[in-house]
Amino acid sequence: MHRRELVLGGVLAGVGFSPARAEEPTAKALPQRFAAALTAGDMTAFADLFAEDYLNHQISAAAPAPSGKSMKKATVDFFANRVNALAGLQVGVEASLAEGELCAASFVYEGVHQSVYYGYAPTGRKLRFTSCDIFRVVNGKIAEHWGMGDIAGVVAQLKG
Repeated sequence: MHRRELVLGGVLAGVGFSPARAEEPTAKALPQRFAAALTAGDMTAFADLFAEDYLNHQISAAAPAPSGKSMKKATVDFFANRVNALAGLQVGVEASLAEGELCAASFVYEGVHQSVYYGYAPTGRKLRFTSCDIFRVVNGKIAEHWGMGDIAGVVAQLKG
């Protein structure tokens, strides 16, 4: 901890203010902001949720490590593909909680498969799937992410 933060923390604690409590409402609001940006298809607002040095710990066959681009750009591109592939995409928050700079949420995604998604040609089927995500929020931005999405469920729906 830097000396300045230590001194400021002591002063603020003396007046009943805690830096951890100050960040909590921002972390607590993050899942709703995340869902709202995707539902609106507003990829600029979505990109604004992420810190420039964002670190994504969820690397998988469905979301491989970025090649030649930042993790922020790779994540925004991944979700832009989802928004484009699923007409009328609605993203909801089923449950969420926050403590300090961490928040966790269970999201549900629903939309009609209208363009190539996970390598599958458009089916016109309504898809519904979930993800569970943990975010570390610093200065109102997602600094880190850990998560798990139901890719097997998506593929099963795409196959019919």
